[in-house]
Amino acid sequence: MMRPLLFIFFYVAALLSMGACSSSAQEPVPDPVEDDDEVIEGQYTNPVWEPVLADPTVVKSGDTFYAYGTEDNWGDEGGYHLVPVIKSKDLIHWELVGDALQSKPTWKPEGGIWAPDVTKVGSQYFMYYSFSTWGDANPGIGLAIADSPEGPFEDYGKIFDSQSIGVNNSIDPFYYEEDGQKYLFWGSFRGLYMIKLTEDGKATVGEKVQVAGDHLEASYIFKKSGFYYLFGSYGSCCEGANSSYQVWVGRSDKLEGPYVDKSGNKLLDGHYGELVVKGNLGDTGFAGPGHNAEIVTDEEGTDWLVYHGMLKSQPRTNNGTNRRTLLIDPILWNGGWPLLFRQVPSIKANDGPVF
Repeated sequence: MMRPLLFIFFYVAALLSMGACSSSAQEPVPDPVEDDDEVIEGQYTNPVWEPVLADPTVVKSGDTFYAYGTEDNWGDEGGYHLVPVIKSKDLIHWELVGDALQSKPTWKPEGGIWAPDVTKVGSQYFMYYSFSTWGDANPGIGLAIADSPEGPFEDYGKIFDSQSIGVNNSIDPFYYEEDGQKYLFWGSFRGLYMIKLTEDGKATVGEKVQVAGDHLEASYIFKKSGFYYLFGSYGSCCEGANSSYQVWVGRSDKLEGPYVDKSGNKLLDGHYGELVVKGNLGDTGFAGPGHNAEIVTDEEGTDWLVYHGMLKSQPRTNNGTNRRTLLIDPILWNGGWPLLFRQVPSIKANDGPVF
C-alpha cells in the first residue's frame, strides 16, 4: 500500500519541479494592452479639451469650430485667460488660439467675464458676455465685436445691467435669431427671460418676457421638428467633485413659450423640466455636467451636445479653480425629447461626429 502512494508523491513533485524550471526560463510576460487605451481615428474620449473651458459657446467659421469659455486662471496648467479661445476641425482635437479679449471692459468697476455667447451677425462676430462677481448686486451683460472668430474682440459696452432691466442676477446671455428678428435670452436662478434686440443687435427693444422659473440658468434655444427646446442648467456649478449641475429641457411650439415638460407642467410654474444629463454615479466619471453650448449637427444628422464637466478624479487645478473640462456627446431623441445615453457623460471611447 505504501509504494503506490510514494510513487504518486514523487511523480507530482517532479511535475512541479519541471513547471518551476520552465517558468523561470521564459521571457517576462508584458502587461496586457487594454483596448480603451488605443486611439482609433474618428473616435473620442471625454474630456476633449482640458484643463478648463467653462460655460462653453461654439461658432463655426468655414470648416473650423471655435469654442470660448469663461475667464479663468488655469494655474500651472496654463495660467490666466481672459475668455480663452480654442479651435477644432472635428470637435475632438482642439488647440489653443489665445484670449478673445486683450483687456477687461471698463463699464463695471470689478468682476469677471463669464459665460460668453459668440455668434456671427452679418459679417462680424458678436460676443455677448456676463460681467459679474460672486454675490454681485448688479451684474450685467455686455457686447464685444470682432471681424474674426479668433479676435481680438473690441468691447462695445453694456447692453443692460440687473437694475436697468429689472431682473436680479442678469448673466448668461444667449443670442437667437429667426426670420430676421434678433433676441437675447438670459438669467440665472432668478428666472429666465427673453427680449427683442434692435436690428443691429446692439440694444434691446420692447418688453422682456419670462420663459422659465428660478431653478435654471444658462439658457439655450434649439429648434427641431417644429418645437423650440429650451435648455437650462440646474444645481450648483462650482463645488468641485460635489457639483450638482445638470442640464434640463422644456419645449414649446412658440419661441416665447410656454415651455413645458413631458407631463405638460410649465417651466414657469415650478422646478419642472426633463433631464438631459447629470453627473456620473460613484467616484469615477464627471461631476457637474452643464452649461451647454450651441448644439452642433454633423453631416450624418446627429446632434451633438457640447458642455462642460469636472473629472471627479481631478476636479480642481492646483490653484483651486474648478477644472471644468470640455465634453461632447451625441444627443438621443426619444419621443421628441433630447437626452444623452443613460443621461450621463460618456467615459469610454465612442465614435465621434462626422464632418
